[in-house]
Amino acid sequence: MAMTAKVTKVGNSSALILPKELMAKLNLEQGDSVSLTEVAAGVVISPYDRQKERQLEIAKKVMRENRNMLKKLAE
Repeated sequence: MAMTAKVTKVGNSSALILPKELMAKLNLEQGDSVSLTEVAAGVVISPYDRQKERQLEIAKKVMRENRNMLKKLAE
């Protein structure tokens, strides 16, 4: 399903106007937050998941703290 969205000026910022069909498909309402993930083909938009964000923060911390061990395991 291909859709287009419009970027518009809001004060000194920009906003992406999502079609109502996409809002419904993602179960989003005005004021909700979304996650934007850069992938090889572009950007993926998904509903913001606070628990997933916390898990990613923990994983990054563990990887940072255990960088040398992870390098050894990768060999």
